[in-house]
Amino acid sequence: MGHAVTLVKDSVPATRRARSATPAAPGRPGRRRENLAGYLFMSPWIAGFLLLTAGPMVASLYFAFTDYNLFNTPKWVGLDNFTRMFDDPRWQKSVEVTAKYVIIGTPLKLLLALGVALLLAQSRRGQAFYRAAFYAPSLVGASVSVGFVWRSLFSDGAIVDRTQTFLGRHVGGWVGNADWVLYCLVALTVWQFGAPMVIFLAGLKQVPKELYEAAEMDGAGPLRRFWNITLPMISPVLFFNVLLETIHSFQIFGSAYVVSNTSCGPADATLVYTCYLYQQGFRNAQMGFASAMAWMLLLAVALVTAVLFWSQKKWVHYEEDAR
Repeated sequence: MGHAVTLVKDSVPATRRARSATPAAPGRPGRRRENLAGYLFMSPWIAGFLLLTAGPMVASLYFAFTDYNLFNTPKWVGLDNFTRMFDDPRWQKSVEVTAKYVIIGTPLKLLLALGVALLLAQSRRGQAFYRAAFYAPSLVGASVSVGFVWRSLFSDGAIVDRTQTFLGRHVGGWVGNADWVLYCLVALTVWQFGAPMVIFLAGLKQVPKELYEAAEMDGAGPLRRFWNITLPMISPVLFFNVLLETIHSFQIFGSAYVVSNTSCGPADATLVYTCYLYQQGFRNAQMGFASAMAWMLLLAVALVTAVLFWSQKKWVHYEEDAR
């Protein structure tokens, strides 16, 4: 019986078996139905991208070269919005405040994130609880409610003011002081160090312990091990965090708007770039000028990103480079 079955199988023409094993051609109806189903599932994302991202970007690029106040028909003015921008002292002030915020806030946030990640990388009891506790501020830090709480903490007579007075340094509330209010925003962004901390922690877990053991046997101290082993090994993660947090710092708006009580003050002390953009676009109805500001911000972020990618060749070490 088994011999008969073998004969039946062998009697099937080889060309027929080969034809049945050949996959369907790309132009076959089955493949077209699969592609159609794929595009159908992707259609919500495609529609959202075209209507909410690509479309507004193209429209804002056009508005950047027009005089548009949201109520009348846009009037083409060429580069007038950009030339007006560079002659605007408040625009220059917004660039200065934003640059100061990025230069001070971003390094402090990354230093604190890396320091806490180094502590949490060591095995100890309750490690999961500490990781969650340190990460929690990143989940709620950008909310409006936290902005109100932060403004209350740094107001006149609040806990920060009373603590400084107790320590013998009375400067009043930071929120109402033009010299200190920006540092209030810096403190808020540094407090939200949880996200880069988790990324640093993941990078530290990938460093081979054998390197530390060999360095310790050679007499290297903790500082030397950190400088010669830890930093080079986590340099790709460090680069990623620097890039991400720098871009986020340029986009600060909510905390500055809420802490300053929607005034971006006092004396324009918290007039970050996006806050002035909002004022021009929605308070003064100068949507053309605001669009030009938005594209100038995009160019600035792109330039900073390009510089960071160029500089990574000198201090970022990948595994492929060591091979």
